[in-house]
Amino acid sequence: MSSLMEERRAPAGGTMMAATRFSILGPVRARRGDGDLRLGGRQQRLVLALLLARAGTVVGLAEMVDTLWERDPPASAVNVVHRYIGTLRRLIEPGLPVRKVGSHLIRHAAGYRLRVAEDSLDLLRFRALAAAARRCDDPEQAVRRYAEALSLWQGPCAAGLEPVSQNLPVFVAIEAERAQIVRDAADTALRAGRERLLLPALRQAVEHSPLDEALQARLILALAATGRQAEALEIYQQVRHRLGDELGIDPGPELLDAYERLLRRRLAPRVAASVAAPAQLPPDHPFFTGRSDLLGRAERLIEEDRRHGRPTVALAVDGMPGVGKTTIAIRLAHRLAPAYPDGQLYADLRGFSADGPLLSAGEVLRGFLASLGLPQEALPAQLHALAGLFRSRMSGRRMLLLLDNCGNFQQVRHVLPGTPGSLAIVTSRVRMIGLITAGGAHPLPVAPPSAHEAREILAHRLGAGRVAAEPRAAEEIIERCGRLPLAIALTAARAVTQPAVTLADIAGELSSARNSLDGFAGLPAAFSWSYQALTPPTARLFRLLALHPGPEVSVEAAAALAGTEPRSAGSGLAELATHMLVQVRGGRSRMHDLLRAYARQLSEEFDTAVERHEARTRLLDFSGDR
Repeated sequence: MSSLMEERRAPAGGTMMAATRFSILGPVRARRGDGDLRLGGRQQRLVLALLLARAGTVVGLAEMVDTLWERDPPASAVNVVHRYIGTLRRLIEPGLPVRKVGSHLIRHAAGYRLRVAEDSLDLLRFRALAAAARRCDDPEQAVRRYAEALSLWQGPCAAGLEPVSQNLPVFVAIEAERAQIVRDAADTALRAGRERLLLPALRQAVEHSPLDEALQARLILALAATGRQAEALEIYQQVRHRLGDELGIDPGPELLDAYERLLRRRLAPRVAASVAAPAQLPPDHPFFTGRSDLLGRAERLIEEDRRHGRPTVALAVDGMPGVGKTTIAIRLAHRLAPAYPDGQLYADLRGFSADGPLLSAGEVLRGFLASLGLPQEALPAQLHALAGLFRSRMSGRRMLLLLDNCGNFQQVRHVLPGTPGSLAIVTSRVRMIGLITAGGAHPLPVAPPSAHEAREILAHRLGAGRVAAEPRAAEEIIERCGRLPLAIALTAARAVTQPAVTLADIAGELSSARNSLDGFAGLPAAFSWSYQALTPPTARLFRLLALHPGPEVSVEAAAALAGTEPRSAGSGLAELATHMLVQVRGGRSRMHDLLRAYARQLSEEFDTAVERHEARTRLLDFSGDR
């Protein structure tokens, strides 16, 4: 069988007739010799485009009718298609007698097939060159064949026949085929260092599919590799804005990875001094002692997860104000640091602090990305883009994050490690249920130390000899401090600065100041940040709880004190428990002695004598009714 590229003789007495060549990778065209054939109206060109897109396979008559008229074909639709086929036959084979089938556009029971050789249709040539490139062992030669294949494209498939050419599956599939070959070609070119050969094809493909992140990522990498980092950065910013404006999404992992690699290449001279792993952990506390059970539990949780192949994403360290959460977290981080050789990152989130407003997740991410070598001016503005870039930067690394003084889960949800191998230690004064449930963190609640550990804390700060010389006074101090590490530290600091004052004197002062915070300068400020985070009704309940005579309070008794319904009182106690200002045991709430003293101090300041009297009266009436 002769192909359309072969020379075909005209009838006797005629001249040599050149073959017909077809194009569909761009406008639909048919050429003979140096001239274009006139393909007729839109519908006839669409019939030819379908035949060419099928590349030698049968196109059903029903498919042609549906393509030309969609859902409302006329009664004459089939006859019209036959007429188009006849016209195309005579275009392909000039001089073909009327009603003759010819040898190229052939009728089948189900429809029609255009017999077309590889060299006479750009689509077939494109596929043959791409297949040869994939088989090629020489990367440079493969890139050249890819470039030759992609140079055949002169625009979108079946250009000029929109919107059908943009929506019909057969044309959409050819565009997808092109996009995949562009991606394969770009990957080969990047590996071979021959990006310049592919840049024209990449630009053309991206222009046609501006929201294709995979293509955009490869264009950015190719531009960066050829020294066009500024242009690559501009393209990234453009596509980031386009994704947000048109689709309402942030760049995905592939595009973010290309962006990060672009920054590394562009900023390599500036970050050369920053390649060392960050080591940002605060120094370990010089007087740290005890807490071996808590530290051991944390290490066992991590080891158990590792043994079962589960990543430990985070440890949620929480407890009441002054219980030593940060000190414990820092000691734990230093113990775990050798297992995270790619570095340690630290941030004080200022969730409960006088040092300024709490840090947003975006501020935390910007700080961490800067620590990992990326300058502030090159970072995206959107939170999700920052988070994606951070996860990309963390991918494959083993890093330890210490996120101290967290105010809420939203501060850390985007900062948690996204891949196995890294760990976040998060401290907070609130029980962060979201971090535990949605973030997959192990809870690590911190209670006041045991009496033995509290004695060790005091001895480490004052010296074992001084504590041993006045053991009963030391025990009294520990009791008055409620074993709270911060209170012990404040008392020990006073004793150290006044060596002539005996421990018995200090214990006597604390005893005489029972039910108040006199002698604990600095403790009210530490408590105040938790108190200020309460809603007004719960803050009032906290103050009035100091009027309860017993160590534990029921929901009903709390309701009587506050003059509210039990449901409201229960919600208030739950809020106090969330902020670690009470501990719930067996349905009853207990408040630490020093917190009770703080609540009493606040009540005397903010509640009138009449309000306190009425609260006591309601409580007595409630007790008398039982």
